Amino acid sequence: MLTGLLFALAAMVGNAGAGLLQSAAANDIRSRHHLALRPLYLLGLVVDALAWVCTVVALRNLPVFAVQAILGGAIALTAVASWALYGVRLRIRDRLAVAACVLGLATIAASAADEAPEPLSGIAVLVLGSGVAALAVAAIAVWRLAAAWPLSLIAGLGFGGTSLAVRAVQVPPGSGLDVVGLATQPATYLIVVFWVIGITTYSRALVIGSLASVTAVFATTEVLAPGLVGIVLLGDRIREGWWIPFGAGLVLAVVGVVVLATAPVPRPGQRRRRRHVR
Repeated sequence: MLTGLLFALAAMVGNAGAGLLQSAAANDIRSRHHLALRPLYLLGLVVDALAWVCTVVALRNLPVFAVQAILGGAIALTAVASWALYGVRLRIRDRLAVAACVLGLATIAASAADEAPEPLSGIAVLVLGSGVAALAVAAIAVWRLAAAWPLSLIAGLGFGGTSLAVRAVQVPPGSGLDVVGLATQPATYLIVVFWVIGITTYSRALVIGSLASVTAVFATTEVLAPGLVGIVLLGDRIREGWWIPFGAGLVLAVVGVVVLATAPVPRPGQRRRRRHVR
């Protein structure tokens, strides 16, 4: 369990760093390059990939909802860093919402039973395949919207789907890295498609929304959706006597996301001006 916790924490820090780099690239109005070609964005992808590797290791040792809840701590790291870098201070209720998200996610993580997770069944893989198709359609439908939260929501579901797909990959103990074996499993391709949907919608959300609010919606969705799927369909267990704290954490996290989805969004030209929003 300790191994899973350490790798999940490393992934959390990596996700926050990747988000900051990608946001800086998205807000660089001086650059004439397409977002995908900007150095900071590419560096963010590298950091994101390293964080994902840490997430994979954590998922092999902890239930999905515990790993995802730890990853949700990136909300606090990102909020503090974005205030320092961009000088945009959120309203008091937005700060309280960040605290609610972090407290709720920490409670959800603490609710996990100390057991090794079970792999996904073939039926679950089919469900994931249907889910990724629906998610792709939804991403196309909201791509041109002016609001960032629908894209952030889909991004969270996309990256959350990669966590579930990782559980579906069958790796026999002691077999090492079997590239041929991985290439013959549908779950391997589900990981790729979920990740592509997640990274493209997240990048688009950063272009039109504030980093703090985008990260809050994205990270909490990434925690709640796959976490609940893990409990209902995969047999992930809540610690005995922790159902009430788990439910309270769930409510806190959802309320925090609803509030942060309405947070003020500064215009690109004002990103680095210091101003206080009451």
